[in-house]
Amino acid sequence: MLATLRRELQVPVGWISVGLLLLLGERIVAAGPILEFVLFAILFPIILWGAFTVVRHAEEIAHRLGEPYGTLVLTMAVTVIEVSFIIVVMLDGPDKNTLARDTVFAVLMITLNGVAGLCILLGGLRHSQQVYNLEGARAFLAVIMPVSMIALVLPNFTTSTAGPTLSSLQAGVFAVLILLLYIVFLGIQTIRHAGFFRDPAANEPGGDAEFDEEPEFAEHETRAAAARSTGYHVLLLLLAILPVIVLTEQLAHIVQDGIRAAGAPMALGGVVVAILVLSPESMGALKAAVANRLQRSVNIALGSALATIGLTIPSVLAASLYLGIHVTLGLPGEETMLLILTLITCMLTFGGGRTNVLQGAVHLVLFAVYVLLLFDP
Repeated sequence: MLATLRRELQVPVGWISVGLLLLLGERIVAAGPILEFVLFAILFPIILWGAFTVVRHAEEIAHRLGEPYGTLVLTMAVTVIEVSFIIVVMLDGPDKNTLARDTVFAVLMITLNGVAGLCILLGGLRHSQQVYNLEGARAFLAVIMPVSMIALVLPNFTTSTAGPTLSSLQAGVFAVLILLLYIVFLGIQTIRHAGFFRDPAANEPGGDAEFDEEPEFAEHETRAAAARSTGYHVLLLLLAILPVIVLTEQLAHIVQDGIRAAGAPMALGGVVVAILVLSPESMGALKAAVANRLQRSVNIALGSALATIGLTIPSVLAASLYLGIHVTLGLPGEETMLLILTLITCMLTFGGGRTNVLQGAVHLVLFAVYVLLLFDP
């Protein structure tokens, strides 16, 4: 019992933090920027700890369900946190109507260039070349490319409304179309062609032996076999994610206040959200790549990008229609070009079934360009 309590310490800490925040949060924020910064320094690691706890239980569920269901549980869990952050900030006022765009773009740059590039680079340095399921990567990109262009580029060219926004009709129809396309993809991923998203190691000479001998994953499998029931992990996942969502709402206000006070780029808010929700998944992707399980890394990186567009954009558009808020989705010119370049590079990287260090280096260069443009447009 004591060992279980130590292992799940984040859950009571999260709920206690929620209680204290409800009692003292407004007073601390009203006391001035110094205490507000202190509150941010406390909330951010607690939320991050909570996100890692959510992912840990999601991984236990994933181990029982297998791929691609396991990765799907992870992406759904972090997307809930992301959407709650964005909608809370949107309620603050019309000057926050670009956060959804900035967050989605940040997630795309971090996952498609940062995470994918680092996974491919580290995996290539250790294993020279790595294999993945080509059909699965193509399926991801076949959906990511059109929905990202519809959501982030097409609004720049619509004429029904002023600026890079959508009319109510366009927002409603696009939200439904993107969501339906994502649902079709889920059907392909989980039912009709689930094999596209599984590791092709069995088809490689000596692949099974190589992966079975990986100590990290063998240890995980032994531990998971003796772990609690699936229902236990589902319950703990819910108990962990609920306080994270509540605390994230307060963090959203603090982040926006801090960006405004510091005169930093407003797009930085989207980066903070992306880092918060992607950190646990990114660690899992990097570990998998180093352990020569690039397929899991591909599923996580491309799956996170797709889930962000396929779930976050429809949710934000639906909320904007319900609340009567205009959301700016169209990217500026330099970010549009970077998005197009990233998508083309992804087509080349995930178009051959094998990766090496060169491809990882190219993606990391694109990520460095994104960071530079963030502070010096």
